[in-house]
This record gives sequence, structure tokens and C-alpha cells, in this order.
Amino acid sequence: MRQLDHFIVGGASAPAARTHKIWNPSTGEVQAEVPLGDAALLDRAVATAKKVQPEWAATNPQRRARVMFEFKRLVEANKQELAELLASEHGKVVDDAHGDVQRGLEVIEYACGIPQALKGEYSQGAGPGIDVYSMRQPLGIGAGITPFNFPAMIPMWMFGMAIAVGNAFILKPSERDPSVPIRLAELFVEAGAPEGLLQVVHGDKEMVDAILDHEDIAAVSFVGSSDIAHYVYKRGVAAGKRVQAMGGAKNHGIVMPDADLDQVVGDLAGAAFGSAGERCMALPVVVPVGEDTADRLREKLIPAINALRIGVSTDPDAHYGPVVTPEHKARIEQWIDTAEQEGAEVVIDGRGFTLQGHEKGFFVGPTLLDRVTTDMESYREEIFGPVLQIVRAKDFEDAVRLPSEHQYGNGVAIFTRNGHAAREFAHRVNVGMVGINVPIPVPVSYHSFGGWKRSGFGDTDQYGQEGLKFWTKAKKVTQRWPDGGGDGSNAFVIPTMG
Repeated sequence: MRQLDHFIVGGASAPAARTHKIWNPSTGEVQAEVPLGDAALLDRAVATAKKVQPEWAATNPQRRARVMFEFKRLVEANKQELAELLASEHGKVVDDAHGDVQRGLEVIEYACGIPQALKGEYSQGAGPGIDVYSMRQPLGIGAGITPFNFPAMIPMWMFGMAIAVGNAFILKPSERDPSVPIRLAELFVEAGAPEGLLQVVHGDKEMVDAILDHEDIAAVSFVGSSDIAHYVYKRGVAAGKRVQAMGGAKNHGIVMPDADLDQVVGDLAGAAFGSAGERCMALPVVVPVGEDTADRLREKLIPAINALRIGVSTDPDAHYGPVVTPEHKARIEQWIDTAEQEGAEVVIDGRGFTLQGHEKGFFVGPTLLDRVTTDMESYREEIFGPVLQIVRAKDFEDAVRLPSEHQYGNGVAIFTRNGHAAREFAHRVNVGMVGINVPIPVPVSYHSFGGWKRSGFGDTDQYGQEGLKFWTKAKKVTQRWPDGGGDGSNAFVIPTMG
């Protein structure tokens, strides 16, 4: 069995008092152990980061960009290895794991342009003989706490921007699938980054609390469940940190009567069941508008869902693989139980699914629930599995209201041929990311990612210029160079544009 270690300068100083097992979700066997660190171990990582960060911040942006370029090249060169390693611990199929790596790489590509993105502003003659300019400077040390469902993408979203602008970074990945984050950190050193600039510490709540409380960590980025996101936000802000905390989701897919249902069914199958539904941008709720639309959609969904192939993560023909742990499999099946008890119609039942030859794997069959209503707990909460719920809307107004009134506001999609309806929906819906005939509306790297309501705490999104803003602080300089004349009569006057 593999024994993992923290990726910090000097490694772990002693054997870990506590460890966490890493499953192979396809076989149901434990494949590795990861140590769970404590505040003392974090102190060592922070001490190293403090030593290396000032020199890195003083390195000109172009040289920092060269490291990002080389890191991008190395990740691309090792992409197959990374995808296979990711799939072996998470359970998503290898092709899907490639997408996990690629969407992270796109933010690294954006970070390669950091000299341009970091340029400040300059105003000549803002007042009599006065010029004003601004610059953005790094915070010092940043930290990221990342979830199990995207062990490559989300770490790269965070550390790519944070390091490119001049910070050191400490990553605490999920203890369920930490091997890829370690490998990324190794590649970052190979790319030319100074040792200690990017470090990886493992742990559970004890390590999270240590990060949130550490006085030398200036900013923390978090992605995970909403309850923990809220906790992280409150504790981090109370400790004087800048915090962005992305929470859960219950994304809705609105299907208008004029939508191309064949296209919609294909999009829904991928968005609801891809990665076994373990995506914060999955589409677990479909909202057909009108009973006729609902009946026609259901009729087309049933054969499409029944045709899905579930397999081990290395199966090239599988649409999706197992879920991440046995506990998560049990939790998903419990949610299906709950929905049924609440009165939902179980059209396709994925409970009790086993894969021949891999009976111990953590597989959940695709599940379709109809007649789901807004008062059901199974609708209000995030299931995070291969479960698609049909919530029938009476009309367009009802369809706008459903995602707008939900506690989560991460993403939403509308499927329609009507431009006016799409425009009106995008404008009115109370959700942070909107797709129009796009089932998973994750913005490209030069925009920003972030949800509303309980899907996002804090006021700054991930990556793009928003990410640059989060990982830097703005300095504004007002300057005047006297020519030796004058009587000093304006010395006590605030400079103005007069």
C-alpha cells in the first residue's frame, strides 16, 4: 500500500499520529494512506513560505510567467499519467479526468499572461503638478482548501493565480484523493519555481482550523459544501483574512416547450450523470415548462438514461464510474430513499447497482425521479450523485422562480429557441452563472467563476481578473515633484483636481 507524505520542505518530521485511507473506488479496496497534519506541521510550511516569498515577489512578472509557461508544458506532457492517477482515486473515468486537468490548465494559461494582467493605471496631471498611479502587490502567503471532486482543476484555479502575482501558496487538498495535487506541486518545482513556494499539507478539520487561524496566512480560498464554506468564511474573516468560500449547488435546467428535446436529452445525460454527478456544476434538476413538455421529455429521457454505461474508471466505453467512497454511495442511496418517502416517483432506480466483477466498487446506477416538489428535502439539498430530479413548472414565471428562490445559486441553464425568453431569463434569474443552451455554464478562464446565495461567500470570484484582485492588494500613489518655487501655502490642502 502506498504511503503518501506532505509536500513541504524537509517532509514530515515524524510519523503521523493520524492517517486517512484512500480508496480505489472501482475495486472497493484501500490503495494508500495519507498523513493528517496538525498546526505544528503547518507552522513549518509557513516558515518556509515566508523565507521564499519575498524574493519571488521581487522577481519580475515576465520571469514568473516563464515558470508558469514551463509548468503548463510539464502538465501537458504528463497529462495521461495525471488523468489515470486522478481517476484511480476519485473514480471518474479517465476521459473525464483529462477534462479535470484541462480546465485547470486553462487558468494556468491565463496566469502566463500575468505581466499584462498586472499592469496598473497612471493619470498624469490629476492635479496641479500631481500624478496618480496604482499598482497591485501580492499579499504574502495564500492558502487553498480544495474538494475531492476536482483534485486537479480547483487547485490550479487557486495556486496558478496566487503564485503568478507573487504570493507563496499552501494547498490543503481533500484527503480522499490527494495524489494529483502532490504531483502538481512536484511538477511546479520541476518547472523552475523555488522550493517551498508551493507546498501541500494534508489534514482534516484540525488542519483547516490551523490554516484559518494562522496569523501569517493572509488569504484563504475554499471550495466545498455550503455549511463548511460558511464556517470557513466566518472563522477566516474573524481572524482578519481575506476569504472566498464556494459552497454547494442545486443547478436547474429549464426546458422550454420550443426546445430541441433530442439535444436537451443528450446535454442532460452528460450534465446530470457525468462524473457520477459529483460536480458542483452538474444539472441535477430539470424543469420542463408545461405538462406536455414534461411528458415528452420524460419519454425521451428514459431510454437515454437506460443506455448509460457504468464502468470502472479505466473503461474507455464507460459514461461514468464509481463514486468516491462507500460512505458517499450510502449517502446518495439514502437521498433516493428520502425522495421516495417524500412522494417522488422513482422512474429509474439506481439503488443496489453492482458491476459484474467489481461487486465491491462504489457504484450507483443512474436514477430518475419525477413529480419532485419544492417542499421536498431531497429537492432543497444537494445530493451530489447520479440522480436527476424532474420538477414540473406551470409556465415561464414558475421556471424563473424555482432557481431564484432556491437556497443555492451556483448555476442554471435554459434550453430554448426563443431569444427573448432566454434574454429575459438570464436577466431576471437570481443565480450567479447562466447557460443558454449550455448545460454546464462554467466560464472560461479569462472570465470568473462564482455562485450566489449559499453557493458563494465573500465578494470575489475565482480566477480571471477577479482572482487577480483577490490575491493582491491595491496600492495607490499620489506624487508631486516641486520645482523649488511656491510658498508652501497649499501644504495643508488635500490634493484636488482644481
